Amino acid sequence: MRAAIFDEHGGVDKIHIGEFPDPECGPDDVVIRVNAVSLNGFDPMILCGTTGLPTPFPMIPGGDYAGEIVELGANVANAANGWELGDRVCPHPFVPGEGMTGETRLGAAAQFARIPAVHLIRTPDAVSDDDAAALPIAYGTAYRMMVTRGKVGAADTVLILGATGGVGTCCLQLAKAVGATVIVTGSAQWKLDKLMELGADHVIDTSREELVKACHAIAGKPRMGLTGDTGGGVDVIINYIGGETWAQSLRCLKPDGRMLTCGATAGYAPPTDIRYIWTYEQNIIGSNGWTAEEQVAVLDMVATKALTPVIHAIRPLDQIAPSIQELIDRAIVGKTIIRPNE
Repeated sequence: MRAAIFDEHGGVDKIHIGEFPDPECGPDDVVIRVNAVSLNGFDPMILCGTTGLPTPFPMIPGGDYAGEIVELGANVANAANGWELGDRVCPHPFVPGEGMTGETRLGAAAQFARIPAVHLIRTPDAVSDDDAAALPIAYGTAYRMMVTRGKVGAADTVLILGATGGVGTCCLQLAKAVGATVIVTGSAQWKLDKLMELGADHVIDTSREELVKACHAIAGKPRMGLTGDTGGGVDVIINYIGGETWAQSLRCLKPDGRMLTCGATAGYAPPTDIRYIWTYEQNIIGSNGWTAEEQVAVLDMVATKALTPVIHAIRPLDQIAPSIQELIDRAIVGKTIIRPNE
């Protein structure tokens, strides 16, 4: 089969398109014809070798994908599970014992991919393969963080830091879907314009504005008195950046506010200021991954038009290297889709 392959860590020049052995379908597996695979922020990190995770070489990138079943393992074919050849699926890409697809197990930027059948999720008829492939890692993560863990509601004012990626654009849409007021940050005007199109109520250009000062100007400065006199600040902060934004965020969060985090792209051991946490009785809430049920919920939202994946570009397999370079350069809003069989 044709696949995007890299044999060592480095830049996008290490990726080449070539022939790779077809996946072997074990008795409990299925093989899927990959019609669409989406790129994530971890793809350049795995390529460059910055995560510390063991990378099996030769490696194929790509964690999220959608397509149709073309081969059933013996146990799958004989089970009364309802799976048949030709069924459209969008698998949950994490496999216990193997790890995440595209991280520690072979990715899906190839014509075919193998996965245990227990991880299959049916793609609704109303959802395209391109849209389905955009969802699992970014949108599943956002859904768990915003809905399951954060319980964001209509009365909330939500600050989303670095909102231009897959997780951020989904968080923005989920917040607006429940009627929340949303403030977003970005480092380029064209990105902020796109976020306004998606429904953001306020934008902060971090290339020109200081985060804390700009947030206070929009939402007020947090205060809390022993008599219960409170005011100012945002109710919820979405911070998967970490680094220097961590302590800054604490200064923007209102009393009893929630800081939600699912990652730390700019550093996982940042300076902090614990005084704000106890003074304003702030809540730090972690969110890790997503469940199959949450992925189904996101697929259903797309099927009913309650959520629309933000897609930056749809490209053939031979354009995967420049597409990953765009991720490195932070030159996109939303998700890039690769079609390996075109």
